[in-house]
Amino acid sequence: MSVSAAGGPEVGERPSVRQLLAPAAARLAAAGIDTPQLDAELLLAHVLGWPRARLLSDSDTRADDARVAAFQSAVERRASAREPVAYITGRRHFRRLELEVNPSVLIPRPETELLVAVALGLPSATRVLDVGTGCGAVALALKDERPDLHVSGSDVSQEALQVARANSRRLGLDVSWLHADLLEGVAGAFEVVLSNPPYVADSERTALAPEISGHEPELALYGGPDGLSVIRRLLGQLQSRTRTRVVVLEVGAGQAQRVGALMRACGFGSVRSERDLAGIERVVVGERRA
Repeated sequence: MSVSAAGGPEVGERPSVRQLLAPAAARLAAAGIDTPQLDAELLLAHVLGWPRARLLSDSDTRADDARVAAFQSAVERRASAREPVAYITGRRHFRRLELEVNPSVLIPRPETELLVAVALGLPSATRVLDVGTGCGAVALALKDERPDLHVSGSDVSQEALQVARANSRRLGLDVSWLHADLLEGVAGAFEVVLSNPPYVADSERTALAPEISGHEPELALYGGPDGLSVIRRLLGQLQSRTRTRVVVLEVGAGQAQRVGALMRACGFGSVRSERDLAGIERVVVGERRA
């Protein structure tokens, strides 16, 4: 292979996968990205339409001019604007699914998979509502792994519901979608309510990474002065919906005890928390006593 003295391709020669990745990872590292090599690989695999593993096995393959330009543009979006990789690629993996995402929905996090894990033990044919479904991650993953459940997802954002419906169609998963502000106007009885509600306190805005504060929808992030405003509203609505026997909520670090107290005050007498892989009490489960 002919290379220049600097180790890159000769003038006029198309760069190989290896030659594209090295400067891209360096550019991302210089911009303060925590995972520069991983991000460069994900972006290049997306542009090439390859699985990421192929970058290693076919590292000498040369990219055409259009793909080189697309990759360089993607790297610059990541470096300059700190745009999340998931928004650039339009894809995010969640449990067994690959979901479409865009800036109208929160990017699904690994810790949110705990909501699904908790719900996997529900009795057959349970009616479940995922409140604030966003791209549909929790509702779709639950339906994928427990097809016997009757799963619905709701969101106040019509744009988010468009993404959820598109994911549902593409994946062939039968989930019902509802436009609602929490439970306002939601007809029918659901035995279980799941939610990853907005729980970031307003005072924590400046502490968030620029990928989050600068790109993800505020409606899905912020929960008022103490982060619990939306949770209070949801639990208040559930207080009179006694046919909902179980509520499962994702919460922020340090919020589990306060959320548990709110659940008890709203009629869920049995409360427990589940820790995520970092040891944080991430999911709080409330059950009505018989």
